[in-house]
Amino acid sequence: MPQSRPQVLVFDVNETLSDLTPLRHRFEETGASADLLPLWFAGILRDGFALTAAGGPADFSTLAADSLRWLLTGTLGPTAAEEAARHIVAGFAELDVHPDVVAGVRSLRSAGHRLVTMTNGSAALSEKLLTRAGIRDCFEALLDVTGPGCWKPDPRAYHYAVERCGVGPEQAMLVAVHPWDIDGAQRAGLSGAWLRRGVPDTAYPRSLTSPTLAADDLTELARLLG
Repeated sequence: MPQSRPQVLVFDVNETLSDLTPLRHRFEETGASADLLPLWFAGILRDGFALTAAGGPADFSTLAADSLRWLLTGTLGPTAAEEAARHIVAGFAELDVHPDVVAGVRSLRSAGHRLVTMTNGSAALSEKLLTRAGIRDCFEALLDVTGPGCWKPDPRAYHYAVERCGVGPEQAMLVAVHPWDIDGAQRAGLSGAWLRRGVPDTAYPRSLTSPTLAADDLTELARLLG
């Protein structure tokens, strides 16, 4: 349990709220292996982190398409890889939330927490995702990294989110499935709630700062926060 109850919960979006599983079908529809999904997503993050570290701009959708072309050109050919990239990236606009998200978000909001999102992706896609799920009204702001001009886990990204909410870092908690995101938030002064997302035996990396809280899903997190 955190030492003090967080006023603001800052949610990561990709994989934390959104379920990327349907993108596997889009890979298969283009003739590519669905097993490339984790490698592709990791590549997007790698390149986004690298560009932020180098001081350059990083657009999620552009990096997503670039990574797909790099992965698929060898097997599909340049033209087919270009078409596949458009088809797969378009799938982000049609994703749904994980099964626990609606009830968990509503419980957290009913308990008096202020909820915002902060994504390395697009706030516009967050809007579509949460509207489709019927929980857009639970969030007071949908933020993305175009505001601070840098990707999480750069401290400036987390500070931008809490400043937009008018609170200090110590009054906010990041909620995410990614240990690197939890570590970044905690180094920036926030607390962190790590979601195991249905895999209770998942090992948290020892090289990263331990999360303030760990929960299987948002329903359990709502119980832990009270």
